[in-house]
Amino acid sequence: MAINRKNISALVLAMLPALALAAGDHAAHGGQHDDKAAAGHDAAGMAGDPARVTRTVPVEMDDTMRFTPDKISVKAGETVRFFVVNKGKLRHEMMIGSMAELNEHAEMMKKMPDMVHKEPNQISLAPGQRGGIVWQFTDAGTVDFACLQPGHKEAGMVGAVQVQ
Repeated sequence: MAINRKNISALVLAMLPALALAAGDHAAHGGQHDDKAAAGHDAAGMAGDPARVTRTVPVEMDDTMRFTPDKISVKAGETVRFFVVNKGKLRHEMMIGSMAELNEHAEMMKKMPDMVHKEPNQISLAPGQRGGIVWQFTDAGTVDFACLQPGHKEAGMVGAVQVQ
């Protein structure tokens, strides 16, 4: 097949709806426009500086669809390293955020189950893998976390950080 302007134009036109949809999902997912978001954090906190970690909290994930521990207490302003281990035989992840953000992202994961995260508030681990999240909790309140692999959150793989 010879490549000419007509073929390229047809290809570009065919791709436009997919590109628009992808851009819309990206903007909707990260499109907060408040002052905290502009400063790099929201009610859940912000990516932490590894040099300012005050403590490490080990977190295990397994195929019972639970986090251990699933309740964690921190102080406002504290920077915590979560040392996360996947003890299961399935891929699991930990994402920190508000329940609204977690629910929104869980819906996206149903459409794209092979998505692997590279955001500061998320880690996705294959069976037997370990890794970490460094997070600073800026405001008092409750911050949630969950595994957003399809069906895992719905099966109870959720937890909460109480920020005092």
